[in-house]
Amino acid sequence: MQESDLPALVAQVLWAAFALAVVFGAIAQRTHFCTMGAVADIVNMGDWTRMRMWLLAIGVAMLGFNAMVAAGWVQAGQSVYAGPRLIWLSNLLGGLMFGFGMVLASGCGNKMLVRIGGGSLKAVVVFVVLGFAAYATLRGITAVARVATVDTVALSLATGQDLPSLLAGPTGLAPATLALVLGGLIGGALIAFVLARPDGRTGEVWLGGLGIGAVIVGVWWVSGRLGYVAEHPLTLESTFVATNSQRMESLSFVAPIAYTLDWLILFSDTSKVLTLGIVSTVGVIVGSAVLALSMRSFRWEGFGGVDDLTLHLAGAVLMGVGGVTAMGCTVGQGLSGVSTLALGSFIALAGIIGGAVLALRWQVWRLERMA
Repeated sequence: MQESDLPALVAQVLWAAFALAVVFGAIAQRTHFCTMGAVADIVNMGDWTRMRMWLLAIGVAMLGFNAMVAAGWVQAGQSVYAGPRLIWLSNLLGGLMFGFGMVLASGCGNKMLVRIGGGSLKAVVVFVVLGFAAYATLRGITAVARVATVDTVALSLATGQDLPSLLAGPTGLAPATLALVLGGLIGGALIAFVLARPDGRTGEVWLGGLGIGAVIVGVWWVSGRLGYVAEHPLTLESTFVATNSQRMESLSFVAPIAYTLDWLILFSDTSKVLTLGIVSTVGVIVGSAVLALSMRSFRWEGFGGVDDLTLHLAGAVLMGVGGVTAMGCTVGQGLSGVSTLALGSFIALAGIIGGAVLALRWQVWRLERMA
């Protein structure tokens, strides 16, 4: 590839990622796709409908990603999730913080962007505070604390932490073969679980599950296949264009929100360029807004009082710090990361769900005490 060809390739990656994020935002607005809501529905009402939608999205993302691995298009180790260093304590603690925070803030990062598109000024405040906290945890004061404490607790593995790489040695099978088998088995089992009950066979569940899962796979392809350059004309090294991590990425909504604020604040700095994460963040808002306006469901929303504001601010900080510490959110780890079959992603996902359940129980205790 010639240096003169790079701008066109970057533009293709950014526009494709933006378009997929718009679809994500529209589907999430239409189907009320929300991990926090899914957990809350189970805890408060015993309703598994939205959880089945989320599990369907995970299953589809697993099948799609690992099919691409088997085809030789991408490798799990080329992502930020499946490296050989397993920071299990960071994944777990960060997940717990993020899960607790998303309940206080009325939704995770993805839901916050969807709510902005639907007219929520509360979500705009959460966006700014979450982004600030996330940036501080990437490069600021909380980053120093993170690196000096929880990030030091890690397991160094001989291979990548994705299940196909871990099992390749003991089984004697190629990682690509194992990716196809394990992705098919786990993803297929999740889809079978969704189909097992009538509430998993509704049109809304399938629109949300299939649509969101397919978008995750699509962004993996855009970043890992379309945006892959085997030999960068300047560095002569392989790279993935238009990503903040210089690795292949799919959707995630914590660090990208921090990078979006950074780009807006330092727009005149020519070193600050658009990336896949930034355009995806904007794309979800645009997709949600377009659908909300077309369905006449757009409504301005503000805080109900000081207590409401306090809870949302606390939730935003917990999500920003926790999301970076865990290396992702309900979408970053719970969909994109888990689709790679990385151990750290499963640990982070367990932490997020556990944190959400704890927060929901705390809310009930708090209401009872106030009564």
